[in-house]
Amino acid sequence: MSSPAVVRAGMWLAPVSASCIGVTIASSTRDAAVYAVTPLAMSGAAEGLGFIARSIVVYRTGVDAEVMRRNADAARQLAFNRAVADSHPDESKRNRAVRRYWRLARYVGADDAELGAGLVDVQRVRVRDGADAALAGMYGSTSTQDPAPAASTAGPASATEALREHFATMDPTEAIRLAHDARPDAPPAELAALLGLYGVPVDPVAVALVLGQRPPEYTVERPAAPVAPQLSELPALGVQGAVEEAATALGEDASAREIAEHLARTRRLVVPENHIRAALSRASKKPEPDSGAASRNTDMEGGFL
Repeated sequence: MSSPAVVRAGMWLAPVSASCIGVTIASSTRDAAVYAVTPLAMSGAAEGLGFIARSIVVYRTGVDAEVMRRNADAARQLAFNRAVADSHPDESKRNRAVRRYWRLARYVGADDAELGAGLVDVQRVRVRDGADAALAGMYGSTSTQDPAPAASTAGPASATEALREHFATMDPTEAIRLAHDARPDAPPAELAALLGLYGVPVDPVAVALVLGQRPPEYTVERPAAPVAPQLSELPALGVQGAVEEAATALGEDASAREIAEHLARTRRLVVPENHIRAALSRASKKPEPDSGAASRNTDMEGGFL
């Protein structure tokens, strides 16, 4: 926001008085120049920094709050003076109000880029329509062009106008939450003012109420997963077991060389052929398990419950 007129006047009166005092107490012309220019330069630098900061904000946001405030104030005074000129019982006050609102009319819309772009578009359409009518009068023909597509030939809408159109189709609750997502650290009053700039008139209390509501929560219960089956570890195979496994996989007619190649390829084991022959000999001499004993042992595999 801009500084009040009293504050700005004080910001310049204080340096001017300091400059006058400096000129008075200066002992030489050079000192007088330094004492007179320094306070004014400091105030000028402060004004310049304020202007630069405002320009950066206008460039980043696309909204000049100071221009909007001046236009709103001019429009408010214009409406008030127009009402006084139309309905006040005192004729002298009506005459003064008429002169006053005619003076205010030239300030409405000053420095408003969006209004200027809109007026340029309107003027462009009117100039084209006037040229069309003039040519039609000269050549004795009527224009067959439909004036409806004029809106499509207008320049692209600004970002503010596009957002206003978008917010106009939204629910105010959704607009409040969208503004809160964009400015999560802004208080409700600032969010209400921001939404008002885009054509969504909301009250700060309504903003606080909407932001205070929590979205519905849902609880999902899942059934307990079944117990994973427990698998016992396979016993580690030695050279004897690896040879017997390879012989079973290759068949009874496999030679010691084929078994050695199979072990080198599948298990990366290098076993001499004589060791393979000895392992096969030991395996052939093992007694076969009794089928009856095996069937009796399987009855007790589960253990005691």
